[in-house]
Amino acid sequence: MKITSVDPIYLRMPEITTAADGTQDTILVRIRTDRGLEGWGECDASPLVSIAAYCCPMSHGNIINIRESLLGETVDTPEDVRRLHAKALRNGSDIEQIDHAYAGADLALWDLVGKSLGKPVFRLLGGAASYAKKPYASVLFGDTPEETLRIAQGIRARGFQAAKFGWGPLGKKDAEWDVALVRAAREGLGPKAELMVDAGWAWGRDVAAVLDRARRFAPYQLTWLEEPLLPDALPEYGEVARHRPAVPIAAGENAATLRAAENYIEQGGLSFIQIDAGRIGGLTVSRKVAELAAKKGITYVNHTFKSRVSVAAAIHAFADFEAFRYLEYPSSGSALSEQLAPGAYDRDASGMVSASEAPGLGVTVSPACLRKFAAPVRIDVGGRTIFTSAD
Repeated sequence: MKITSVDPIYLRMPEITTAADGTQDTILVRIRTDRGLEGWGECDASPLVSIAAYCCPMSHGNIINIRESLLGETVDTPEDVRRLHAKALRNGSDIEQIDHAYAGADLALWDLVGKSLGKPVFRLLGGAASYAKKPYASVLFGDTPEETLRIAQGIRARGFQAAKFGWGPLGKKDAEWDVALVRAAREGLGPKAELMVDAGWAWGRDVAAVLDRARRFAPYQLTWLEEPLLPDALPEYGEVARHRPAVPIAAGENAATLRAAENYIEQGGLSFIQIDAGRIGGLTVSRKVAELAAKKGITYVNHTFKSRVSVAAAIHAFADFEAFRYLEYPSSGSALSEQLAPGAYDRDASGMVSASEAPGLGVTVSPACLRKFAAPVRIDVGGRTIFTSAD
């Protein structure tokens, strides 16, 4: 197959707020071929910044945009997907957003090849079997403990066996406030469901604060405490690990390259490494991190706070690892995220989610959703149009 079009598509809600809600807008990437097939991917990134990486005029040999690297190329096999990943990242090596932006194209290429070969992506990545994952409802803390309690009760009523509460007011006041929020989440979920807490970098580089909160949160039976420190605080993460915190620590969603993920694994002392296929360069890289985590005895978990397109991509990266049993599962996203791929990767009767056996990623993007939320983009440089949104 020859690649005939590479289309980044900007979608957004009518209003964008400052809430830490990544479902308010998105960039989809659609890749089409001369055989009439198309593949879809999604980035967890600033859409307009990413679009620039797809269309910016060449500055020199290390700044060549993604579309120019892919158009006219042949893509028939997994080896072609990996080859094009290396080519595009090499051509755009001085585009600082390149790994992040290319993630959408990488996902779309895996989807495309899977459809062409009639196989699900996890099998193309080397998986012989697929194991069901426990989806944890991923939500923000309420503004108060009382609101958090109501959110947790709603999650329990929907039958989730696990939930993660994050960001919001956690870390904005004192330790008693933080404990009240976590206590409310636990009370609302009940004693049986697993509870994770995402601190959203609340304590910067303060190792003592992290150890204190872990001790205070331990009675509420947390599966993990996520991102208590800044993304680049690797020495501090290592120090936390050396003090054996009362709650296991998770991090890694901000890793935008394989090297960054390796640093978390080698230096951070983490119990859980969390990787976003829509940030780290796609499934090509996510799979490598999953394999490395398995070797190091660290649990790989996806980071996903987008649509079901991203959920689909995430689960294919580690579907065949029986020990990696958690799936981040956005459960209170925007209308955009809920309507983009309706019905894909719903929970089964036992409350679990499995990788689809359908060819590719196993999702169908809704044309109606695209029409409803599309934000047309046109970029002119020097009187010449270099980008116009595709139909």
